[in-house]
Formats: sequence, structure tokens, C-alpha cells
Amino acid sequence: MAKPGKTMSSSMELTFQPLAKTFEDLTLDSGYGDMAGSCRSSVLSLSPSHLDTPPPGALWTLQQAVGAQGCPQCVTERAGRHVLRSRSWATLPPVEWVPWTEKDVGTVMRKSLPTWEVSPGLVRQVSSYLGRALQRVALEAQRLSLRCAKCTKQEVQAAARLVLSWALAEVFVSAGARGLSQYNMSAEEPWSCSKSTLCTLDLSVGRTFRWMLEARVAPVIHEHAAIYMTAGMQALLELLCARLGPVPSHRRGILPQPDVEDEQEQALERLLNSDAELWGIFQPYQHLICGRNAYGVLVLPACLTVYGRRSLARVSRSLRMSELQALESSLLATVVDSITELSALVMNISYYLQRLTALSSGTADKPPFHQGALSWEPGALHTLFYYTQRGVQPHISDSHGIQLTRERPEAWLPPLSEWLRVCVALAEHRHSLTVDSGDVQQAARLLLPGVDVEPRPLRVECCLYASKLLEASVVKRALCWNLAFRMLSCGRTDLVDAAAALLGPDGINTLDQQGLSPLMYSCTCGDEAMVQVLLDSGASIDLQVPGSGQHAPSAHPETRYWTALTFAVAFGHTSVAQLLLDRGADPNGCIGDEGTAETPLHLAAAAGRFPLVSLLLEKGADPLCGTSCTVGGGASLRGTTSAFSLAAAHGHRVVLWTLLSTINSDIVSLEDMLEEGLVSQNTRRPRSGRSKRIRQRALQGALYHSAEHGFLDIAMQLRQQENVPWTLHPWLQCLSTSFSQQCWEVMHSLLGDFPTRQDMYSKELVHEGLPLLFKILKTCQSESTVHQLAAILSGCYGPYPVPPVHEDVAKPHTTLDPAFLNNKEMCDITFLVEGELFYGHKDLVSSASPGLEKLICEASAWSSVPVEVPDIKYKTFQLVMQYIYSGAAEGFHIGKQEALETGDSTEGDTSHSEENHVETGMAKVTSLGRGFPMSGFIRAQVQGKH
Repeated sequence: MAKPGKTMSSSMELTFQPLAKTFEDLTLDSGYGDMAGSCRSSVLSLSPSHLDTPPPGALWTLQQAVGAQGCPQCVTERAGRHVLRSRSWATLPPVEWVPWTEKDVGTVMRKSLPTWEVSPGLVRQVSSYLGRALQRVALEAQRLSLRCAKCTKQEVQAAARLVLSWALAEVFVSAGARGLSQYNMSAEEPWSCSKSTLCTLDLSVGRTFRWMLEARVAPVIHEHAAIYMTAGMQALLELLCARLGPVPSHRRGILPQPDVEDEQEQALERLLNSDAELWGIFQPYQHLICGRNAYGVLVLPACLTVYGRRSLARVSRSLRMSELQALESSLLATVVDSITELSALVMNISYYLQRLTALSSGTADKPPFHQGALSWEPGALHTLFYYTQRGVQPHISDSHGIQLTRERPEAWLPPLSEWLRVCVALAEHRHSLTVDSGDVQQAARLLLPGVDVEPRPLRVECCLYASKLLEASVVKRALCWNLAFRMLSCGRTDLVDAAAALLGPDGINTLDQQGLSPLMYSCTCGDEAMVQVLLDSGASIDLQVPGSGQHAPSAHPETRYWTALTFAVAFGHTSVAQLLLDRGADPNGCIGDEGTAETPLHLAAAAGRFPLVSLLLEKGADPLCGTSCTVGGGASLRGTTSAFSLAAAHGHRVVLWTLLSTINSDIVSLEDMLEEGLVSQNTRRPRSGRSKRIRQRALQGALYHSAEHGFLDIAMQLRQQENVPWTLHPWLQCLSTSFSQQCWEVMHSLLGDFPTRQDMYSKELVHEGLPLLFKILKTCQSESTVHQLAAILSGCYGPYPVPPVHEDVAKPHTTLDPAFLNNKEMCDITFLVEGELFYGHKDLVSSASPGLEKLICEASAWSSVPVEVPDIKYKTFQLVMQYIYSGAAEGFHIGKQEALETGDSTEGDTSHSEENHVETGMAKVTSLGRGFPMSGFIRAQVQGKH
């Protein structure tokens, strides 16, 4: 540590005087004094002993602590001598598909970059980069989801804070919260529009949910997690576009299109190479490169930079500039020489971040320490020192010595600020007050290449409870509970009585900080023998996780109100669930009709565990439990609460039919009993009405979620076998899915099952339905399907006369004498139409139509071979040529039948003026009664204009 200075201003005295107790509360008894054997000294022993009147620079001057070789400048110089990107580093597996299209990405980019002419190449490149960011966040969410066997918004939030910088993570999480709020508070009718529309997003929430399922992020995906993921990815895309900035006004429209594409892609590469927050997350390597840009230069996040921060004006007046510079050096340090140095760095940086959070007025420049400052356990500092200690010192190295291990090149080691960011995010996700050794190991797996650590399961957490704010009696009780829970979790049945004695009056029904009892931990691990012993010892079988955070501050929000049976089902332990049910456990998890928590059947149906679903139904689990509490019929503030919707949303068809068969048999038997008069009307009729009403609502939700997530087979069977009525949005989603998968029979069935006439006049049909219908009309080859499309389009148009189409004023056009038409002696090109030759003039025909120009250019290499014109009749082609040679519609007349044939046969082979002339003739003969025979012309016009 640097020696204290000899002068101190009065303002410095006022600033540091009240901080002694604050520091003591921030840190645990780490045992890192000046001597290695001082195992009981405090971290505060590293700071001056007289904290009431500290000398200047005691807490902040860390130049000597960082060390001459660990300074950022030296590290940057050494970075030039190392290759930052190594071929030996493991890479991420390729992503087969992403839950968005290039059209979706282009839509967002054009909104964010109104002055850019966004090129297709730039869209493809940005889409690829965004896919890597999605892959990284999903990978971390997958590991975090193992704690409760489901992926919720908490896992997505924590994953974003692990992968992204502080600033980007706040953008990601804020976008997710905003989208979820709009989704829950939407005034739209249930199931009337897509989830993306409810969240006001351009990227698809349904496709993101399906992608997370196929990526196996977790057995159960909460719909709120998909909303957070979609909104966060779109926010990252918008932020990337914002950092690209506007196109300079003097360069707009002066470059040809190929040069524009190259310049845009080069601008993107320049941005990413210089932006340390974005460059690392878009790299293909498994580990995360953060805190550095593409040139290996260490970069401090903007929210931690002391220069240029207006919110730190008060700090700047209290601390000297040299001390602020030392803080930045501490944050950028990559290696340390001793555990003492590391302890001092962590302690001072923690205080600085706490002070920075308190002084920051807004959220844009505020480090997101939502739980306040966290303490570091001694084991955590030891583990962090293992990964950050400097290699062999130069003065003791021997060139002839034997090297047993490879030294870590310091050029790619992450700075200390990134270690703290990741460790704090992991501890906050566990709702812990301390950073432990496991958090540091998980951070090393993320930040260093070649490091792999097992994901942290749901288990008894060991905390030292050494905060000075706790009384000795409280600490003693907490440590006794920790010991007792570990005794009951080790699998030894002979320790139950001794552990119960340590737990106090509640015995083995005591709940720890995570809200779990010993029985719940045993059910989570699948320890059937221990579950049997605990039940025999009097463990409460239906004890629930507290719903209040005051009684269980470290409980996962999504596990509140869970019972031991819920934990056994969530982790797929069928034998343990069988044991609990045989011993009298509530099959509904003590959740009533108006409850909002998930029942065991909900979790089993969502995960597709058929044996558990059958077992729970056999034991009396209610498939409709929790369905009546849904808001708006489709979603609640806690997400989907119907077992039918969960099974359909996750694509588990067999489980869904099992649920349907159970409820159908119950309703039929109830109706029979009512008809025979064997039950009381007062006691059973309300139950029958509830079952029918809620069953219909549950099946309607199942149809909506299956269509939204692309499970076409489930949606069609719900419609055909259960007669669930269509609404417009699920119908359009299924139609789009069947078209993209080329399921022509399903598409034909859907078109014949068009919803009611009331749905025809909606914004969704206009903006999404009509483009889809015309796209199908363009590619469909079935005449019956074309007739169905024509009927739908005619119905959408309404009973109004077709307005006349006015012919455009003919523009001056090169003409030839009719004698040149089809004249073999005067021609310079020959066409082959239906096996017959037609003679023309290359320049005149090419200038008339882009389609004909392309056809002639492709055949120009074979000048002696006639140009074959496919898919057109000879008579129709002759009419087209006659129009071209005449130069205008004046004097050129076409009959009704000829107009139909011309419109049905031409596709891009006519000029705009001729198309307009044909449309004018068609409008004169068009009526609703003649709509069906003209379906071919409609299709031809759609094909030509697409």
C-alpha cells in the first residue's frame, strides 16, 4: 500500500470520518493481514488503524498496490506482443436458426437508422452477431435454470447481467420489464393478437419461446422469460444501431449500392473493434472476452469512469485527482502479487462502487448494485487470487528450470472490474449477502478459456453470517441451522435426531434462508430413503415455501408456495412423488382454484413428464386448478396458469390428450349423474357449470399458445377433435406456419375454415393477413385452393362495385411500322413460343419490359438459337408484341376473354402501360359474381407485382 500523505484538507476529514463502520459492515473477517498466519485479523487491518481521522489517500491511493507490472499501461504494451484471438480457444457451436428473420432485423434497423439506406449485407451481418449474443445469454440462463428446473425472467435477467456490461445489462433488463408491463396491462381482447403486438415488439415472442425450447434452455420455459429475451435482444439491436449513428449529410446518396454496402459493413466493423462492450459478446469463443476491445486495450465501462461524470462532481471536490486515477488503475488491474494486495483492491473498489451508486442520480450511469454492497467470504478471495496471481517473477525465474504448467498470458486476462461484475451478479441471483468461492469459480468459467465448472444446484447454502450488524446469538443460531441442514442433506439417517435438536422448537420443519425445509431438499435431490426417514420423523408433508421475502430472503421468487411434492415433480423424481402421494401429500400442492402459483401438475405438463402427469391425475390432481384466476382469459401477472396451455405451449401432445381425456370423462359422467338424478342439484350443478366454462377457456388458451409457438399439429387437432373455435390470430398463425412448412393439405383445410365474418374487418387481417393470402395466391398451384382464396378476398372486399381503372397517359415510345412485326427478313432475334417461331427486333423488345430484357440477355450468348418464352400461349405473345410495336394503347383493342388470358399468362413479360391497359379492360368486366373465374388473373397480377 502507498504510504499516507502528510497533508489533508478539512473537507477530506469530513468526508472520511463517518466511514469506519461502513467499511466494517462491507467486509467479512477475511484473515488477510500483513502476515500470512494472521487468520483472525480483519480486512480492515490493511487500512490505517486510525480510521476516525485517516490520513489522505489511505483508502484510495493504490499505485503501489497495483504494482508496476500490473498497471494498465504495461499490460497494454504486453498485449501487443500476444495474439488476443487464439485458434486453440474453443468456439461456440453454430446456431442452426435464430428466432427472427432478416426482414424483422431490417425493420428494426430502418426504424433506428432513418438516414441510412440499410443494405441486405449489413442486415445479414447484424443478424449473425445478434445470434451470438442470444446464444451467450441463453447458455447462461440454461445453467442458472438448474436451480429450480425452469427458466423464468429471473434467469434471463441474471444471464444478461453476466454476459453484458453494466450499461448494456440495464438496457436489456429495462426493455424486458417494459415489454412485460405492456403485455400484462394490455387492453386487447384475449388471444386477439400476437404476444409481440401486446409487448409492442418487432421481434417475435412466440418464435423466441420455440427457440428456447429447441435449445433446451430448461424443461419448463416461462412465457415471461421469452418476453424478456425478445425485448432484450431488440433493445441490443436498437442500441447497436444508435451507436452506428447517422450517415453524414455530405455522403448521402453519392455512392452506388455496392459501395454503400461495403461502407456500411466497414462502419460496423470499426464500431465493434473499438467498442469493448460490444466486441466481446459478438466473438465466436466459448469464454467471454470483456473489458477489452479488438486491439487488446483495456477499457473501463462508462459508468465507472471518473472523468467526465457530472454525478461525481462532489467526489472530485473531496478526493484528489491522483486518488481517482489510482481507482481507475485498480479497476483495470489484471494480476496481483499477493492476497493482501487483492484484498485491498476488492475492499476499496467495493467502497468506491457503493459510493458511486449513492451519488448517481439517474440509471444510465449507475452501477446496478440492487442489494447494496456485498461482503466477500475469505474463500472467495482465495479463489480469486488463484486466477489473478502473477506468474513467475523475472528475478526468480530460471531459464534452465523445469516448467510443469503453462502460464496464463496476461494479455487476455480480464480486468478486476469484470471479475467483480460477474461475481456480484451471481451472488445477487442467489439472493445472497456474500460472494462465495462458488461465485468466483463460475466467473472463471465464463471469463477464462478452457475453464469448466459444474453448474450450482439447489442445495444448502453455507454462509458465515459474520456481519457486524448481527448479534452473536443470531449468528450462533444461523450457524447451528447450517450445520443441521447439512447433516440432514448428507444422506445419513442416523443424524436426524441430532440435527433436529440443533434446529430448535420447529425441529425438522424449520425453513432456512431459501425458504426450504430438509424434506424439500431431499425431494430436490431425489433421495427417496431420506424422504422416508424424514416423513417417519414427523416432517410436514405439505409445508410451503413462504410467500413473503421477510421470512425467506434468499428464496427464488418462482418457488414461493411450492411444497415438497412440487419440488419432486419439478426435478422429475417420479418415485419420490409416488412416495409423497402415498403418504397423503396434496396432489394440487395446496393451491386452490383462485391460487396463482403453479401446481405440481402444471410443472409436469409443461416439462412433458407423462408418468408424473398420469400419477398426479390418478391421485386426484385437478387439471383446471388455477385456471379461473387468469386475467383476460389468457395470461396472468404470473404467466400462463392452465395445465392445458402449458402442455400445448411446450409442444407435448401426448400429455395434452391425457389431460383432455381426463376432463372429458369427468364432464360426461357428471352429466349422466345429473340426468339420472343421483346427485344433489344444489351441490353438483355449479361444479358442472364451472367445468364447462373454464374448460372452454383453457382449450382456447391452449389453441392460442400452440399456434403462437408453431405447434401446428396440436392446434389442428384441438380444432378438429375438440371443436375449439378459431379466432383470427391463431388462424393466421397456423396458416403462416403451414405455408412456410409447405403443408398444402393443412393450408387447404384452414382456408376452408376461415373464421366468422366479424374477423374479416380487423387491422391484423389488413396488415398481416392480406399479404399472407396474396403470397399464398402467388405460389399455390391447386385450383380449389385458389377458389378458396378468391372467396376470402371477395368477402374482404365487400359488396361494392369495382371502381374503374383509368388508363395512364401514354408516354412517347419508339414504334415500328406494323410491317416489321413478325417479319423474318427484317428481324434480328427469333422467339420460340409453343413450338412456333416469332420474329422481332432485339432493341425494341428489350426496352419494353424488364422481363423480356432479362430473357434476351440470358440468351444473348447463343445468338443463333431461338429465345424460348415459356408459360405463355402463342396468341397471347402475339398480342403482347402487337402492343409493343404499336407504341401505345391507342388503336389497340383487346377483348374480354383476351384480357383474361393475357392477365393469366403474363408474369413480368409486359410493360407497365400494357398491364395498365389489361387492368382497365378487366375492371370493366369484373363483378362479385364473376370473381371465381377471374382467380387466375388475380394470381397473375399478384405474381407480377411481387
